[in-house]
Amino acid sequence: TAAFGQWVKDNSDINKIVIGRDARPSGKYITKLVSSTLQAMGMDVVDLGLSTTPTVEMAVTAENAGGGIIITASHNTVGWNALKLLNKEGEFISAEAGETVLQIAEAGQVAFAQSKDLGSYSINDTYIDYHISKILELKLVDVAAITKRNFKIAVDAVNSTGGIAIPILLEKLGVKNFEIFYGEPNGQFPHNPEPLPENITTICSEVESGRFDLGIVVDPDVDRLAFVSELGEPYGEEYSLVMIADYVLKHTKGNTVSNLSSTKALKDITLKNGGSYSASAVGEVNVVNKMKETNAVIGGEGNGGIIYPELHYGRDALVGIALFLSHLAKFGKSAAMLKSMYPNYHISKKKIELTPEMDIDEVMKAIKAKYAKKPINELDGLKIEFDDEWVHLRKSNTEPIIRIYSESESQSTAEHLANKIIMDIKEIVTESV
Repeated sequence: TAAFGQWVKDNSDINKIVIGRDARPSGKYITKLVSSTLQAMGMDVVDLGLSTTPTVEMAVTAENAGGGIIITASHNTVGWNALKLLNKEGEFISAEAGETVLQIAEAGQVAFAQSKDLGSYSINDTYIDYHISKILELKLVDVAAITKRNFKIAVDAVNSTGGIAIPILLEKLGVKNFEIFYGEPNGQFPHNPEPLPENITTICSEVESGRFDLGIVVDPDVDRLAFVSELGEPYGEEYSLVMIADYVLKHTKGNTVSNLSSTKALKDITLKNGGSYSASAVGEVNVVNKMKETNAVIGGEGNGGIIYPELHYGRDALVGIALFLSHLAKFGKSAAMLKSMYPNYHISKKKIELTPEMDIDEVMKAIKAKYAKKPINELDGLKIEFDDEWVHLRKSNTEPIIRIYSESESQSTAEHLANKIIMDIKEIVTESV
């Protein structure tokens, strides 16, 4: 925290930082450490308290702050916590800036303030309302159409800050019939909080009962979004971006961006709508940079991260909900029928835990050699193309694992492709020991 505060001082003449947190029990203690450290450096702290990642991002620019810190481990389980660091634009700091922050921390090159120059501390709990008001002002958010459809919606808020923000949003959108499951922001996650199909079986069962037209699932800091059709079938996070992008592209001609681990369906619908598609390395900052470079009107990541620059350059489940409900309302039919309108790809998401004897660079080199005759993209790890299928393997930025994603037109083929690569890796590691 001190190193980041120093970085803000070195790169801005603004001695103000916005902070906020998800509902993890450790968050309240880390907030005290973060805020007091910044104040000791002479920084004024604006604390949003329990908030969402996109809300903090928007508050940084609204407050004209020099940066922001979100205390969250995003989709990771409750034992994890972390700091997401924002620049004065309310966007994640670059990889280069991150390295600088680490170097400052390692060297201890931090200037604390004299007692007469300590920073102030204030609490501002109005920014979720501000965030939602800005969403409602967007031209493509059609409150009248949503109200008219009279949707019945089930929400899994995973006992974090989605339980605060989503009810406010749905009411403002004219949704009168909704039920929040796990809406108490106490950080006691009822299941693995990553909104993958295998983790959201309870909400799927609730929707399948016939009481709801749609299920909505978010992660603890509300920057990832997944949907469940009225049949109780999860769309898969990949299709959150695909369907929202299609809605945006039908009303705003332009380009799209997603990362290398995301479904081909986004490229398909972008080309169909007359736009151009680009792929970036994994990571929100990389997607945002590519979006700016290509003037993309919508983008994000296949993990359910929606980035709509008309609002701000950050993954935002709240704006995603508003845009999707507008799309579904105007479509006029069921959520399952809407999903059936899109290319039907299936993605397998697997991982291998790193062990001390595993040399990741040697593993990547061996895999590249084994599949040298196939098209390979090395922008971020290795992405290997197999005709209409692909597999992407890369070291995680947040956990000691190798992520292995694959996509095909059938789930079984995608699983087989991923498992084949896993067997290859295990064979390579065994041979090298």
